[in-house]
Amino acid sequence: MNYLKIFSTITVVAVLFSCKETKQTKNENPRYSAELEARISRIISSLQVPTAINNEYRLDSLHNRMTYFHTPGISVAVINDGKIEWARGFGLKNLNSTDSIDINTLFEAGSVSKPVFALGVMKLKEEGKLDLDKDVNQYLKSWKVPANGDWQPVLTLRQLLSHTAGLTVHGFPGYQKSEKIPTVPELLSGTPPSNTNAVKVNMLPGTGFRYSGGGTTVAMLSVMDHLGKPFPVIMRETVFDPLKLTYSTYEQPLPADKEAMASTAFPWKGNPIPGRYHVYPEMAAAGLWTNPTELATLAIEVQKALEGKSSFYKKETIEEMLTPQKVMNGIGIGFFLESKGDSARFGHNGWDEGFVANFIAYKKLGKGAVIMVNSNEGYDIMDELLRAIAKEYNWPDFTRTGRQSSEATGDIEPFVGTYKNSDSTEIKIINLNNKLQLVYQHQNPLPLVLSKDKFYYTPSMNFKVFLDKNELRFEQNGPPKVFKRVN
Repeated sequence: MNYLKIFSTITVVAVLFSCKETKQTKNENPRYSAELEARISRIISSLQVPTAINNEYRLDSLHNRMTYFHTPGISVAVINDGKIEWARGFGLKNLNSTDSIDINTLFEAGSVSKPVFALGVMKLKEEGKLDLDKDVNQYLKSWKVPANGDWQPVLTLRQLLSHTAGLTVHGFPGYQKSEKIPTVPELLSGTPPSNTNAVKVNMLPGTGFRYSGGGTTVAMLSVMDHLGKPFPVIMRETVFDPLKLTYSTYEQPLPADKEAMASTAFPWKGNPIPGRYHVYPEMAAAGLWTNPTELATLAIEVQKALEGKSSFYKKETIEEMLTPQKVMNGIGIGFFLESKGDSARFGHNGWDEGFVANFIAYKKLGKGAVIMVNSNEGYDIMDELLRAIAKEYNWPDFTRTGRQSSEATGDIEPFVGTYKNSDSTEIKIINLNNKLQLVYQHQNPLPLVLSKDKFYYTPSMNFKVFLDKNELRFEQNGPPKVFKRVN
């Protein structure tokens, strides 16, 4: 089927990307009360799309946004009052068929694989099978954390799962099914047929945050070597079977009995990946196959544990997991953390080739949502849809102005000042209404938003600003420019 031809015909597009629920079968897309159906309709007809003005949005439908972003399918689960209030699939698994997305359709979860793995590690710790603070080289047998010159780093599961171990390799591109797939030791060593560099320590462990899928993979191999079992078996026995998550699996590639349930991956412009999806031997970091309903079930179990009502997790286990690390307030063990008090949230997003996902839940309020999409181009739809859900359900203190972003908060005065580079070009950082703004030459001030990766940006512009008290680094379509503080 020629995807471009499809998009040239409006009526066909409307059929393919209709946001009416997909055909109902038992336990796939349940019908709800008229009141709830009206609520769902309000959400999918009122996605909040960013405008050129920060924190101002225009409304558009899910159907239109899927069409605009060449996105075949989306699956959603919404948590309210501590239960899954509704779950629904929209669109298609594959453009070469009429196979619709339903609530059981499997997607690759990308980096949402990491907190799910961390939930497994916390259960194993609870059972006395793992120590979060033990040198993982004592667990590793098939590969060892390499020395850095004459110095041998000591890494722990706590550090690996909170991205504070100082390891390299941010993420992984995956492999086509036709390629030779490396073993885990091969990919950690960066030896053929691995398509990523060796995972090494080049930052003092425990002194700072650096996101590292490589570190998660070291943690995975530690658990595998220690328990002497394949990773998918460990996670199935430890988490999925006890919680009756019958569809979720870390098996890579997918076993034959789950292939028909899986969506095809469409990275960009509706072009499918050869072989339907990439294989990720870095299973704990990027290889989870699941659906929003089962991820939402996990979120609810975490919420129940925090209330002391889980029969699976101890309250203190999950409290430890969701306690900010001393190195960085925004990260726990496996999960990113946002806000405080009643609005405190835990979550993670994910990106594999042709798949994106977002998982977010409140610690105290029994609210949350999980969204999974079979298109990288459709990444922005997730935030647009989350804003609509948040508005409908009155989520407190929730705004999403960009990819994993939040407004700059805290003490901003140390960054206010004038910065110059080597050719005397000047950038000023000012405080306007308790918000950082960037002033360049004769331009009007630009509002700065702080990302979770600790750089500042303006949502409508294509630059990044990295600030400390004495230096500003500006990145935009070329080598970074360094500006030194002059006052």
